Amino acid sequence: MKKRKRNRSAVLLVVVFLLLGTWAVLDGYHDLLSNLSSCDGEPHRYYVYPNTPMDSVLAQMEKDYTIASKGSLRRYARWKNFECPRPGYYEFGRFVSNRSLVGHLQYGRQTPINLRFTNQIRNNAQLASRMGKVLMVDSAEVMARLNDADYLEQFGLNSATAVCLFIPNTYEVYWTISVDELFARMKKEYDTFWTEQRLQQAKNLGLSPTEVATLASIVESETNNTTEHPTIASLYLNRLRKGMALQACPTVIFASGDFSTHRVTQRLLRINSPYNTYKNVGLPPGPIRCPNGKAIDAVLQAPKTDYLYMCANPDWSGTHVFSATYEQHQRVAVAYRRELNKRGIK
Repeated sequence: MKKRKRNRSAVLLVVVFLLLGTWAVLDGYHDLLSNLSSCDGEPHRYYVYPNTPMDSVLAQMEKDYTIASKGSLRRYARWKNFECPRPGYYEFGRFVSNRSLVGHLQYGRQTPINLRFTNQIRNNAQLASRMGKVLMVDSAEVMARLNDADYLEQFGLNSATAVCLFIPNTYEVYWTISVDELFARMKKEYDTFWTEQRLQQAKNLGLSPTEVATLASIVESETNNTTEHPTIASLYLNRLRKGMALQACPTVIFASGDFSTHRVTQRLLRINSPYNTYKNVGLPPGPIRCPNGKAIDAVLQAPKTDYLYMCANPDWSGTHVFSATYEQHQRVAVAYRRELNKRGIK
């Protein structure tokens, strides 16, 4: 009888050890390998805002993942003294372990996002809006920096030239980057772009980097036909050297603030603005859009020509006719205006 009791006790003990071992192995599997499984087999991404409780993050994740054991996750979180996630943008794979989930959220191991600036950004307001939509920054704070003369002085810029710092490209940054960190990052990118060679090319033209960017923004605004950019740049450089007004229609449109304008009328040409290059000789105070690197290089590497005038081609091919004399230009301009009237473009 005693022997039978001892056997039962031994069996019970073995069962208990087996259960504990199974529990330990399973818990270890959840901790180290996988506790969350993607429902659709795809990775998922989440924005975690400041002071978001862990329960809210899990509620979000439960829409995309099956959680095998919330108990093991809570035990692991307690063991790691984890309470509140750090804000950030996080990406998790098909299978997520407790260690991976807690580690990312506890230490802010974010996934970088792509911050893209394009040449469609025309002014500080649009630039600030872009950052506010993509990053966890307040667009009003960005705008304040873009208009702060003292702050911009450290970059050699002012409110009119601030957009020069943001050369169109795609940059990897963290969603939680601060405004000052972002400006510092863009300054590094700016300095990398403006190599000694480019700086020397600008010097040879008698222009500063911001003046080159300003001219490039005008060139880029004239046409989407990039093959013409070097020739257009050459034309405007010729005008600058001769002390002629640039008479660039895109600058008048910029001065008007109505970027939907297709035809520059006499009314627009009378706008009083430092950006109206029909009224003012020389370059405007700053770029009229964020010029991309290729447009800047088109200015720096502009060919030598004798062109002083240009007009959209009356054949509506999207190209321009370049002229060295006003008489040649007038003939093309008359034909182009006739075509505008024919098409009913105001």
